[in-house]
Amino acid sequence: MSNNTNSTNGHSDRDLGLWFLEQSRLGSARVPTDMDEDEEAPTELNTINSSGGFLVVSPDKLSAKYTNVNLHGHDVGVVQANKPAPVKRLVYYFEIYVKDAGTKGQIAIGFTSESFKMRRQPGWEANSCGYHGDDGLLYRGHGKGEAFGPTYTSGDIVGGGINYASQEFFFTKNGAVVGTVPKDMKGPLFPTIAVHSQNEEVNVNFGQQPFAFDLKEFEAQERMKQQRMIEKFSLPTVSHGIVRSYLLHYGYEDTLNSFDMASKTTVPPVHIAQENGFDEQDVVFALNERKTLRQLIRNGEIDSALGKLREWYPQVVQDDKSATCFLLHCQKFIELVRVGALEEAVKYGRMELAKFFGLPVFEDLVQDCVALLAYEQPQESPVGYLLEESQREVVADTVNAMILSTNPNLKDSQSCLHSYLERLLRQLTACCLERRLLSGDQGEAFHLHRVLNSCKKARC
Repeated sequence: MSNNTNSTNGHSDRDLGLWFLEQSRLGSARVPTDMDEDEEAPTELNTINSSGGFLVVSPDKLSAKYTNVNLHGHDVGVVQANKPAPVKRLVYYFEIYVKDAGTKGQIAIGFTSESFKMRRQPGWEANSCGYHGDDGLLYRGHGKGEAFGPTYTSGDIVGGGINYASQEFFFTKNGAVVGTVPKDMKGPLFPTIAVHSQNEEVNVNFGQQPFAFDLKEFEAQERMKQQRMIEKFSLPTVSHGIVRSYLLHYGYEDTLNSFDMASKTTVPPVHIAQENGFDEQDVVFALNERKTLRQLIRNGEIDSALGKLREWYPQVVQDDKSATCFLLHCQKFIELVRVGALEEAVKYGRMELAKFFGLPVFEDLVQDCVALLAYEQPQESPVGYLLEESQREVVADTVNAMILSTNPNLKDSQSCLHSYLERLLRQLTACCLERRLLSGDQGEAFHLHRVLNSCKKARC
């Protein structure tokens, strides 16, 4: 068993430990990855910025009626939403219900900029787009319309949306897509409605009621389009090596053996020797020992894990105030709380955690651990994250990385932190963020878990 103590310098070992310490600290600030980014969305019509002399907005600010007799093109009753369409999502959408088409049915739905002239139909001026009910034409920044869709009248439900993935406007009628058009407008865009003949009246739905259009299905189809585009690119067999390197890196020896066995039975079989670009020597190091220690930590058997470390890799735990020792002792304390051995936990805390009091780098996590004792149901407390399986994984990953760092042939200590697969996924994330930035920071945020789940569902 290797007892090499000079594989990486002390500074690198300290940096590795502190990196995993930060991962543990991040557990207290986790948020669901499938939440939309915090961004205000329209909820009602804006009665301040509207052509108020030509229409009346209801007290709930969700319907508008034309009360004048139009004489020319500047007598339009126009009103925007109170907020611009949110941009950090896949799709934004709203609908109107045509309660009364009035004498001429000159109703319009669309999007306009903040500086839009509020006495003109959407689409008649620059930086605006509108689908008009009387002629079914689409207007984009000038007075001449283009053939687009059917007309609409009393009883119809018409919707307008922005597809940020394709950078297009789209419009619907009675739950079906009418058509799309490129979104060539920049800056914040406000959902906008217009009425222009006597007694025209519309109700607006910003999502407070179910839409006639199946927005969830539309979003699912858009994600499937993106997935199909990705799947057009064929991956060489090197992808097998990426997966294999991940299993090696984290010591999943049993899964690795099953994976290798399965690869031999594929048609055609995958031959490891044919692959290139991966040096397995760094991650094969101490595979069996790393597997054993990971299993012990994941099972909550911290004393046994510490015993094995002292026997196999004493250099990893020789500094009893290192981040690695701290995380192991914290996990032992957490496991005692988990099984209700509170008196033993208090004794262990006084004996092992007390040495970390007063050290700023550990202070907040020590306080979180001790705080577990204050709750009758610690799993549901603000510090309940410590009792999640993910916390065990952080400790197991720390020990795994520290053992890899003792490899005398290691070229780069930072390679202990991430497998080839994780580095690839980090690059993927960076590319997706860059692509979004090129679109004016518009569109759905990239969440790896959501992408993986959608791939899994697509194959079910």
